[in-house]
Amino acid sequence: MKKQQTATPSSIFAASLAGVPHEGRVAVALSGGLDSSVLLHLAQAYAKERGIGLYAFHVHHGISPNADAWQAHCAQECAALGVTFEARHITLQTKERSGTEAAARKQRYAALGALCREHGVNLLLTAHHQDDQAETVLLQLLRGSGTAGLSGMDAANTAPELLANPALTMARPLLTASRKQLEAYAATHGIQHIEDESNADTRYARNALRHTVMPALARHFPGFQERFARSAQHAQSAQRLLNELAEQDLKAALEGDSVDIGKLRDMSVDRCYNLLRHWFSVKGLSMPSTAWLHEMLAQLLEARYDAQLLVVHPEVDVRRHRDRLYLAPRLPELEGTREDRFDDAPGQDFRWDGETSIAFPNYGGVLHIEEAERGVDADWLRGQYLTIEFRRGGERLKLAENRPTRALKYHYQALNIPAWERTRLPVVKAPGQLLFAAGIGMDCHQTGQGGGKRMVFRWEAK
Repeated sequence: MKKQQTATPSSIFAASLAGVPHEGRVAVALSGGLDSSVLLHLAQAYAKERGIGLYAFHVHHGISPNADAWQAHCAQECAALGVTFEARHITLQTKERSGTEAAARKQRYAALGALCREHGVNLLLTAHHQDDQAETVLLQLLRGSGTAGLSGMDAANTAPELLANPALTMARPLLTASRKQLEAYAATHGIQHIEDESNADTRYARNALRHTVMPALARHFPGFQERFARSAQHAQSAQRLLNELAEQDLKAALEGDSVDIGKLRDMSVDRCYNLLRHWFSVKGLSMPSTAWLHEMLAQLLEARYDAQLLVVHPEVDVRRHRDRLYLAPRLPELEGTREDRFDDAPGQDFRWDGETSIAFPNYGGVLHIEEAERGVDADWLRGQYLTIEFRRGGERLKLAENRPTRALKYHYQALNIPAWERTRLPVVKAPGQLLFAAGIGMDCHQTGQGGGKRMVFRWEAK
């Protein structure tokens, strides 16, 4: 029986990148530490053999007093290998220890994404390995994550929200290699690397695991990293199935930009959660907690049919209208909605003098004045003192001669305009009469008067 050969970092690297598109240019995220230094040497040999353009990008955080020396070391190693090197300096936005790790990661990846974009690179390699995967899974377990978190890191994925570069793929070609293998490779090939003193600071969660928990696991459960990685693969498989189900459920429940709450009522609670999480993901929104989803779903399913429900999320307003669920953008307050204005008359007065459009920032948009076959006489309109304002209640509008005069509320309901949108739709008035209501149209009382050029209003929200 032929003895199976043990995979080496070189074979692992080559196998992992097989079939991953690169369009002739690849970049390595180079910190100068052991892992990324091994990655650089493997990538250099791989690229040289295949005629691929290789870049190494280093992010200078400025946190450590040794940061300048680390950058110089990386530049020197790249020069020796004939690899194009570039560094990017960033300044962290937080000095809080609890936020430094997250802030550094976010800004580091954004800088790497920018460097790749500037050099026309669409494949970025990082040096995450099997031990990193085990740490990630354990961290997610300690945070109470579901299958998505317990899936750990993918061998390759896009992360436009992190890298700020939708054209970029991030690959981890050493994800199945252990740190011991990388250490042995570095020793064999005489690879020089730096030591980041912050890696010994156990105040950071990942370092605490690395220096206290992981050694204990290694003593009592040898080879646990490989088993953790296998569990992550099982979680990835389960998550793929959940995603497929969520896609099917969302497609069945989605009508336009809203979800049919009646369809949610027919599903189990877990299936509802799965659909809603997928919807948030598709919208590019941060993932809500299980407790938040539970509270939102309870309110949605128990509220009356005509209830104007609002659940606040950090990035959107979750609203309900006519038994449908909407993820509405969180809009800034408009000056025109404020109750502490000091002018005696409500709204903003203006005159029209032939402009094709007039901007009203306090009301969140632009009023367009356009010529039409049936509209308000232009000469008459020029002579009017006009007012734009948000409706104050009691306004009535007649759309056509053969249609009755109705309250704006009736028109909004007939046009299925949700209540939260109505509050941001202004009206235009002349003295003693309503001329126009955004979202509805022109009042017909003046559209048949006069014999000159006819004008109509159109509102465009900004």
